[in-house]
Amino acid sequence: MATTLDRATTPRAPEPTVRLSLAPRGARPGRLDGAWWPRSRDLLLELPALAAEIDERWGRITRITVNPAQWPVIPRRIPVTGHTVHAGWFTTEQDEHTVAVFSYAPRRLNLLVVPPETDSVDAARLMSEAADPADIRIASDLIAAETGGGAAERQPRSDFLPSAPAPSGGAGEAGRRADVARNRAASWPVPASSASSASSYRS
Repeated sequence: MATTLDRATTPRAPEPTVRLSLAPRGARPGRLDGAWWPRSRDLLLELPALAAEIDERWGRITRITVNPAQWPVIPRRIPVTGHTVHAGWFTTEQDEHTVAVFSYAPRRLNLLVVPPETDSVDAARLMSEAADPADIRIASDLIAAETGGGAAERQPRSDFLPSAPAPSGGAGEAGRRADVARNRAASWPVPASSASSASSYRS
């Protein structure tokens, strides 16, 4: 699959509300911190609304990582209100149904990405499950349970973060890879500040 990393376009104005669900304030989440339901697979279009919502809660977003299986174009830099978000991608280390969001605060959000074409009932259920601290399933398991399918086959290709050997196995191995990626990204240097998150879901 060909993945474009830069695109010289100006993003169109996204719809005014972001469909986001985060784990309750003060709760210790499972493998996911919540869910995001974008309206398309265009990061230039969708990310500004997500950034505006999260910036208010726990600090300005500085970077994101995604899996190219779900995003046809991954720009290196995404302009949002007042600043630029740097984007990267990798396959074997990150569940294809997640976006990892990093801010100036020493924190990372690992969000389930609900496919844009999902109907509202199924999307609401996925967002609720992803934000439930008691639910320890990985993103692909949640999607598979909802759709009756499985995660797409991943290719051993990575960028932006150091790559790791791609182990073979089932959901347990996928969960281990997700945890490795979380721990690795959490070690990135960020300024020592703090912020908190709250939960919401708006369609």
